Amino acid sequence: MRGLLRLLGLLALALLSLQLYFVARIGLMNVLDPASTTFQRSEARRIVGSTGGLAWSQRWTPLAQVSPHLGRAVIASEDAGFVDHGGIDWEAVESAWNKNQRAEARAEKRGLKRPPKVVGGSTLSQQLAKNLFLSGERTLPRKAQEALLTLTLEALLSKRRLLELYLNHVEWGEGVFGAEAAAQHYFRVPASRLSAAQAARLAVMLPAPKRFEKLPASAYLASRSATILARMGAVELP
Repeated sequence: MRGLLRLLGLLALALLSLQLYFVARIGLMNVLDPASTTFQRSEARRIVGSTGGLAWSQRWTPLAQVSPHLGRAVIASEDAGFVDHGGIDWEAVESAWNKNQRAEARAEKRGLKRPPKVVGGSTLSQQLAKNLFLSGERTLPRKAQEALLTLTLEALLSKRRLLELYLNHVEWGEGVFGAEAAAQHYFRVPASRLSAAQAARLAVMLPAPKRFEKLPASAYLASRSATILARMGAVELP
């Protein structure tokens, strides 16, 4: 029993140390721009492993030098409550849960063993936490860690800084990361000169950037972009 207690104590100490490490790293992001994220490093290894080279495009751009159209479009498309919530949008989580449960029930009736995930309820802050620090696995411990990281990001960084970090590190295609790289890759303009329509199109790509990169004429992409464009005027930027 004494050995077990000692082991549990060491485990608790290790978990506490890990959380303090994350807190320190996030705190430093107030003054330092992270060069890369866990997800980016994973993607770089995958690309090198599959192609033998690394076609990569990313350049840090201050939020003041990114078209405000892009911030509005991303918020409208990915997280309408971004400026108001504390990191986790519980209504969106509940809605996503209900939709996924219905999808699983339909799949079970059709005899499918593993139905696809229909929708997620992640906020921009949760997506940022996952991309910055975590792997892509879907387990309860990883989701719990994501929630802790999200709350820490919200506590230590401003909404404006969170949006800046997100726009500079989010994936927009194979080896294409951040607003500047995406603007140059798809429209041959700097991020500062993105039009409202161009910004809406980039925002709609975010759930599946690699897929939409290969389907630029997708009817869904055009239709969804028009919807986001119509919503952008009502979006409040941090």
